[in-house]
Amino acid sequence: MRVVLAEDLPLLREGLTHMLTARGFEVVEAVASGDELAAALRRQRPDLAIVDVRLPPTFTDEGLRAALAARREIPGLPVLVLSQHVEQLYARELLAEGDGAIGYLLKDRVLGGDQFVDALNRVAAGGTALDPEVISALLAGSARQEPLAALTPREREVLELMTEGRSNTAIAQRLHLSDGAISKYTTSIFAKLGITDSRDDNRRVLAVLAYLDGHHS
Repeated sequence: MRVVLAEDLPLLREGLTHMLTARGFEVVEAVASGDELAAALRRQRPDLAIVDVRLPPTFTDEGLRAALAARREIPGLPVLVLSQHVEQLYARELLAEGDGAIGYLLKDRVLGGDQFVDALNRVAAGGTALDPEVISALLAGSARQEPLAALTPREREVLELMTEGRSNTAIAQRLHLSDGAISKYTTSIFAKLGITDSRDDNRRVLAVLAYLDGHHS
């Protein structure tokens, strides 16, 4: 899998490059600024972009803006965002596209290489990998709270686990319930949110997120 990595801290950039290479990824470019990232994504058209949010020169949102621009030019480009904080505006914009292949992880909550690589693989395959804190911030900041009010506490819990990119089986294991029970919860959730059922679980998750943000994928 060909990867473009954007991280301004040299030690972290080098460490991520070595970790990814050791696990079979090909880091075709590792850059340190938003302009370099934009150029690398256009030049390489990688299988996956790993993007720090705050890059030189202003250390505000260069990484996310470069990723958004790249996805407009290369629709469906898989992007995994690494950040110290939840940047709600741009996270919503990425998710509202409805194309999948999006991850948003908080740096200090990534527990290890296996968890990180699992997230990369989910995103590269067209799925989602969202930190629970990112999900909570998006749900809390949603302009459309009325549909959420119809969900039971358990349904909301299932919804948040779904938006992390977890399968029904993984949710069942986490909540110590049967697969059948989770299937019933997910059916109820989509019915209450007015979202048409689909066999594509990743698009269903993205549709939920887009709906919560006032859009439809």
